[in-house]
Amino acid sequence: MTVGHVLGVAASVTGRAWVGIDPAQDRAAEALVQSTGLPQALCRHLARRGVAADEVESFLAPKLRDLLPDPLSLRDMAPAAERLLRAVQKREKIAVFADYDVDGGSSAALLIWWLRDLGLGATLYVPDRIDEGYGPNPTAMAALARDNDLILCVDCGTLSHDAIAAADAADVVVIDHHLGGETLPPALAVVNPNRQDESGDLGHLCAAAVVFLVLVEANRQMRVAGHKGPDLIAMLDLVALATVADVAPLVGVNRALVRQGLQVMGRRARPGLVALADEARLDTAPSSYHLGFVLGPRVNAGGRIGAADLGARLLATADAHEAAALAARLEVLNAERRDIEAQVREAALAQAEARGLDAPLVWAAGEGWHPGVVGIVASRLKETTNRPAVVIGLEGGFGKGSGRSVHGVDLGASIQKLAAEGLLVKGGGHRMAAGLTVAEDQLEAAMTRLSELLDKQGAGVGGPQDLKIDATLMPGAVTTELIEQLEQAGPFGQGARAPRFAFPEARVTFSKPVGQGHLKLVLSDGGPVRLEAIAFGAADNGIAAAIADAAGAPLHFAGRLEVNSWGGRQTPQLRIEDVSRPI
Repeated sequence: MTVGHVLGVAASVTGRAWVGIDPAQDRAAEALVQSTGLPQALCRHLARRGVAADEVESFLAPKLRDLLPDPLSLRDMAPAAERLLRAVQKREKIAVFADYDVDGGSSAALLIWWLRDLGLGATLYVPDRIDEGYGPNPTAMAALARDNDLILCVDCGTLSHDAIAAADAADVVVIDHHLGGETLPPALAVVNPNRQDESGDLGHLCAAAVVFLVLVEANRQMRVAGHKGPDLIAMLDLVALATVADVAPLVGVNRALVRQGLQVMGRRARPGLVALADEARLDTAPSSYHLGFVLGPRVNAGGRIGAADLGARLLATADAHEAAALAARLEVLNAERRDIEAQVREAALAQAEARGLDAPLVWAAGEGWHPGVVGIVASRLKETTNRPAVVIGLEGGFGKGSGRSVHGVDLGASIQKLAAEGLLVKGGGHRMAAGLTVAEDQLEAAMTRLSELLDKQGAGVGGPQDLKIDATLMPGAVTTELIEQLEQAGPFGQGARAPRFAFPEARVTFSKPVGQGHLKLVLSDGGPVRLEAIAFGAADNGIAAAIADAAGAPLHFAGRLEVNSWGGRQTPQLRIEDVSRPI
């Protein structure tokens, strides 16, 4: 079905076409307006997402109890929950081995808070990214097994056969979401929706969400025995943080988990998250944007360039003073991380451009590049090129790298195949993100082969992503009430983009550079209403230059609407994503 270019924009300032909804969606949107009485702007967005008239109410107010899957639909769930409860009942010693990212830290914190509510402590172990690498290792696992009865591996462990075998003095339960291999490690239980013998229906869950399901089943077993378990709803702030930070798609139960988790977070009851929000000067109700771009990077900073367990300790602490100290340390580390990232990003982009940005895989590798930032830089390359990207830091004849993928291309499976073929020392992950270790003398061959595997999935056919526009609006139509109604379709993020609108022939009546390369604007269509706007990265993406060249002449603007809170005042604001000159 033909979809026209909105406002005739086939190639904007950033090289993208502006694409509207198709005729069938247009008709569906009009029907939604008539049957629901909701604003047309919201109905057009709902139509694009395929929400039918009889689904609107449940979509705009999703209930977790209606969407939460039966935990027992996952293999090994019953024995995992039973073993956890037996450890609680017998007051056994428990260790939590967690990955060093937000998902791992949140997963560990969930277990630690749950156990604390039942009067039991746990030993937290987070491996050092540089010295130990990702996942369990035999030395650490053997040491933990000597001192503990039960080891819970969270957000890791599915491929750790040797490491888990080394922990034979203790029981090991793996709670993970990374892609499994043909065989499972010798653990008591492996709860993972991405095991090869699972259906994959829950493959979009992050590890913290899988941990949450384990605790739901443990609480159920406690109720059957006549006991009341800890309040799991109060822990959804941790699940929401992990889901967004791990770039899990915000669809189905994930959307409900994040939506309710944001409400829990807004109560400011978790000392670590309160301290982190205060350190980041977050003075508004949290949104999925804040989880992904404000709080998440700070939690991650410890695992990237500092002490690996700082983020997990922050999320797990019940002490406000300890939380404040940890949050302050993470704030400093995050600033250092940004500086290191900027240096690596500049070098990686130059190398990738020299190699060519139109291949199925965009990649770069450099001596001494910090392994803690290569994943972020890979994300930047992916966003710039709309291609899967891999960035690798080389040291001592080996490279440690991270990759990020685009929609429809399973990077984790390709990385795992590469490891099986012997071109990688090790590698794994999930559809959208993966990690790898490669011998330097195998680097070129490995990347060539990876490019071939990704090309077969269609990774080489995409150009600049079209900008999908839900509707055109005039500045006078934008109110805080409209934005609040649009927010009912959220939270927005991976797999659930926010509504996007085009504003035709608006003039810039005020312009001011802010921050590092950003632009603060006021737009007008000639009427009495002015619309405040912000264009992030405008100095780098050509938007600032286009506005300057227009010299006050009208331009088409496209972006997302938000409420800007400043000094106790709330005003509508357009977050500008693109600009085009009228034809």
